[in-house]
Amino acid sequence: MMELSLCTISFRHQLIALPDIASWAAQAGFQAIELWGVHAFHLSDQLHLDAAWLNEEHGLRVSMLSDYLPMDGDERAALTRMRSLCRLANHWGALKVRTFAGKLASHQLSRTQYQALVGRMRRLCDVAAEHQVSLLVETHPGTYADCTPTALELMGNVDHPACGLNFDVLHLWEAGEDPAESWKVLAPYVKHLHLKNIRQRELLPVFAPHNVYAPAGSREGMVPLFAGACDYRDFFRRLPRDRFYQASLEWFGGFCKSVLKYDCWDVHQQFGDRETQIIKNPMSHNKHIGIPSRAAN
Repeated sequence: MMELSLCTISFRHQLIALPDIASWAAQAGFQAIELWGVHAFHLSDQLHLDAAWLNEEHGLRVSMLSDYLPMDGDERAALTRMRSLCRLANHWGALKVRTFAGKLASHQLSRTQYQALVGRMRRLCDVAAEHQVSLLVETHPGTYADCTPTALELMGNVDHPACGLNFDVLHLWEAGEDPAESWKVLAPYVKHLHLKNIRQRELLPVFAPHNVYAPAGSREGMVPLFAGACDYRDFFRRLPRDRFYQASLEWFGGFCKSVLKYDCWDVHQQFGDRETQIIKNPMSHNKHIGIPSRAAN
């Protein structure tokens, strides 16, 4: 079984309130929401919007907060932001916070810089553990976790129970890997997946952060999940079915609602989910992450 989250970052340039996004997400077949850190911070003064409201009104939950913690510079500032994110995660009932492993590719880091990164990650994970939250590193180009070997190395060196991976399928494919083979190696650390696609490999730079976040940035090559160069049907077919998966459809292009609704339906069809399951008790499902699920067949 796969639980699918809608990312609020998909609506970053649209004037849509969270209650409206949540209402639509539930109708479209999503089970959860991945809340962008920026959105979470700006919603913090609306205390009536919380985990209970989201579940009672819409049958949804927040699966993860996605943010960008600094991996160098002032450590006190990084730890302060981590504590703020953890408090927001607790408010929303989310058990995961996503970040990146710095701003340099693995081949660009000196040994000293790498050791500093590992130390920073451990201390951030200490804060996460205090709040019963996991800190997930995303596999992403331009960071230390830019391929399977370096992501595995980082997990092994950080060696913290609150540390895990957000497995971005496309970015591992971008690294020249077979994502299904990468999964076999990284699966023990994976607690979430990001799903998106591109029409052809040459257009991958469209996902560069400076372009994605720009309102007038190019969206050329962004396509629905099963219409791109990365073969998601093959990837899903090769995933073990004895596990409960949590994933987010990470759509950055236009026509958000039509694309996301179609992809949500298609992913559930690929997984053989006969119907989208509205999860009423998120804690009962989070304990299954990374271990065989009794609900999966």
